[in-house]
Amino acid sequence: MDRRSIEHLLRQVAGGQVSAEEALHQLQTLPFEDIGFARIDHHRALRKGYPETIFCQGKTTPQILAIAQRLAASGSLVLATRLASEAAQALVREFPEAEYDELARVVLIRPSGSQVEEEGLVVVASAGTADLPVAREAMITARAMGAKVEGIFDVGVAGIHRLLAYAEKLRSARAVVVVAGMEGALASVVGGLVDAPVVAVPTSVGYGASFNGLSALLTMLNSCASGVVVVNIDNGFGAGYTAALINNRTRSSQE
Repeated sequence: MDRRSIEHLLRQVAGGQVSAEEALHQLQTLPFEDIGFARIDHHRALRKGYPETIFCQGKTTPQILAIAQRLAASGSLVLATRLASEAAQALVREFPEAEYDELARVVLIRPSGSQVEEEGLVVVASAGTADLPVAREAMITARAMGAKVEGIFDVGVAGIHRLLAYAEKLRSARAVVVVAGMEGALASVVGGLVDAPVVAVPTSVGYGASFNGLSALLTMLNSCASGVVVVNIDNGFGAGYTAALINNRTRSSQE
């Protein structure tokens, strides 16, 4: 339950459309709901502006379904990441309106009747095709949080002219997410081209000496370009979330 839905509920109580008892029933699970194996943070949307996300790795399919059902019942958007195919298909069967991105391993379930309002611009650039799963995770996350998102794919430094063809698009973004494996140099290049914050995501793509993303992580952490910040290896969700916060805060300051 987010700020908007609580304001709507209070207006219904004031207008006599909903009884105080029914409103109390709807609010009684705040700040969290204990379902035994999980304590669902229904209050997070009020504190942070966005509801709790289900990180599915390590969870069973019944556990994922139960959490999604309780979030959806409270009127929250449901974002489930790092889904195995079996769990994703179970969510799609349970929620016919679910949007499933198999490459990103993400399912997004919007509240019934909600309207999508995408504003600002977050650009997600990936170095290679192998980085697409992480890039897609970042894009879906940022879009779920209300940002307009555009992707630029396969523009790594081995063919830098491919990236420069999109320089104008990069400069128009309020935040840029750069996803790269191997040596991770793309983040520094983009950081030198734009005046917006760059959220760099190292991926575990590369040959042996890339050490499953450690090489890209260290390169990005040591970037000489100003305005580059770094999230953990393969953390597309964290990058998309951060970029959307920047995008949305910029939007608010301009209103």
